[in-house]
Amino acid sequence: MSTTVRRAACATAALTLAATLAACGGGAPAGTAPRPDRATTSTTQPLDARHDETDTWFAQMMVVHHEGAIEMAGLAVDRAATPEVRDLAQRIADAQGPEIALMSGWLAAWGEDAPGGTDHGGMDHGGMDMHGMGQDEAMGSLDGLDGVAFDRAFLDLMIAHHRGAVAMAETELAEGTHPDAMRLARTIVDDQTAEITEMQNLLATL
Repeated sequence: MSTTVRRAACATAALTLAATLAACGGGAPAGTAPRPDRATTSTTQPLDARHDETDTWFAQMMVVHHEGAIEMAGLAVDRAATPEVRDLAQRIADAQGPEIALMSGWLAAWGEDAPGGTDHGGMDHGGMDMHGMGQDEAMGSLDGLDGVAFDRAFLDLMIAHHRGAVAMAETELAEGTHPDAMRLARTIVDDQTAEITEMQNLLATL
């Protein structure tokens, strides 16, 4: 085989090999940026940080609201005369503790103030009000009661407290944007509406 023919054959083989490697490896030509993996492509703002003012308000307010419910529930676990009331109070505390941790985590991820680190003027917003009483007044009114009188007062106040939580959650569903916050809001509406019915039924038996 002549030198000219051998060179032509080598060149043809090299071109064929290069084309094959490119097709199999999916690599980008030299000097170009690699194609980003669609599953790991990042935006200028992570998904867990995309939120609006309503999401922030909901998380901050609901943390404080849940803390109040747990305080009231803890008193009922110790003081309620009716086993059903004590059981309900324990379930409220058990459910709302993890939700506080969840919402506190969101606020940290979003770069927003925790409830204790900001001034919540007008914090009540209808959600903290229980028949004209704030948290301290409600706890004071319960502290002077015992027996069935305590149970009835606790249920009455917790119904009002739950209604406030439902109202705040409905605001989040109407105006919020963060998917996880909206899912929690829906859970709060469903769970606390069911508990309101349970408490109303308990009141009717006392």
